[in-house]
Amino acid sequence: MTAEEERIALFLDYENLAIGARDDLGGFKFDLKPLADALAERGRVVVRRAYADWSYFDDDRRMLTQQHVELIEIPQRMGTVRKNAADIKMAVDAIELSFERDYITTFVICTGDSDFTPLVGKLRELNKRVIGVGLEASTSKLLPPACDEFLFYERLEGVNAPSSRRGSGGGRKSRGGRGGDRSRGGKVQQAAPVPVDELEEIEELDEQDAPQEEKNTDPAELQKLVTQTLSGLQRSTGGAVLASTLKRALLRKDPTFSEADYGFRAFGELLRHLEERKIIELTVGSAKGDPEVSFPEHSSDEEGAFELLREVVADLEADAPPPLSGLKDQLRKRRPEFSEKEFGFGGFLQFCKAARARGIVRMEWDEDVDDYVLRTQDAGTD
Repeated sequence: MTAEEERIALFLDYENLAIGARDDLGGFKFDLKPLADALAERGRVVVRRAYADWSYFDDDRRMLTQQHVELIEIPQRMGTVRKNAADIKMAVDAIELSFERDYITTFVICTGDSDFTPLVGKLRELNKRVIGVGLEASTSKLLPPACDEFLFYERLEGVNAPSSRRGSGGGRKSRGGRGGDRSRGGKVQQAAPVPVDELEEIEELDEQDAPQEEKNTDPAELQKLVTQTLSGLQRSTGGAVLASTLKRALLRKDPTFSEADYGFRAFGELLRHLEERKIIELTVGSAKGDPEVSFPEHSSDEEGAFELLREVVADLEADAPPPLSGLKDQLRKRRPEFSEKEFGFGGFLQFCKAARARGIVRMEWDEDVDDYVLRTQDAGTD
């Protein structure tokens, strides 16, 4: 075991996952192996615990035992719903473990329940990395942004589940014990009635825990996300940016980010694709398999962007030299996808200064308009 290897503690809110898979994936049976394989790629799993009333999950107990998972019994009383018993026990155990075993670096919290958001926040305060795992159709929108990384179970390699039933209303709340019938393991248990004066509050909570929205997997959005992030890292670090650093920054922006959503098998494959398109440039880094990522010195797309700026300025200066303010909107009228960050510039002012340095435009401060004004190089002064 190397010093850099992650030591992982796995905590499963099993009822949330098992019933979620059944309800949201058309009767699909939850299987731990795809998740175990995904975690094996991230580090060494040293603790495995699952929480449920196991009298409802006989077949699942055998599957989990084969995966060396410790089963924590949370018994339920007939006629009542005690969802919070599992939540509290799991949260207490996770915090206790973070103090008892300081060698554990990463906690994997498997649930879609927003009630675990405070636990995630506390673990991160204790300098632990937190990976969330949940079902896409029923995971609260509050939970993924709280994590360092969030994995949707349906997207894991090896999960051949039917499409999620998005927006079906069969999300976590119907399983969470806040009213209605609770179906578990093929048995139905009647929940305690909900007072009328609490219905409005429950509707508000349901709205907060709405399923995740469809992820935008447009290649143009991916390119924009990577280039904006790389540009920011270059400004903040002032040095080389490694591929691993870029991936961690992308996950901090969007814990649900996965190159697989865009059709790539690995992050390195995604980077090579962008390099082939002359968007980024890869060079050998300090560690094997972790190249340095930068922007090409010259790119045809970048030259096209500067030419677009020159054309817009030339058209506008017929009336008066255009001010910097509002000029970007004029460029986007001709090329809606334009973004200076795509070429590594921190802002539009920096982009225009680069154009001035290349002799494409002139840029001067105008006291009358209290802004920079731009002219093409062949335009005369007033």
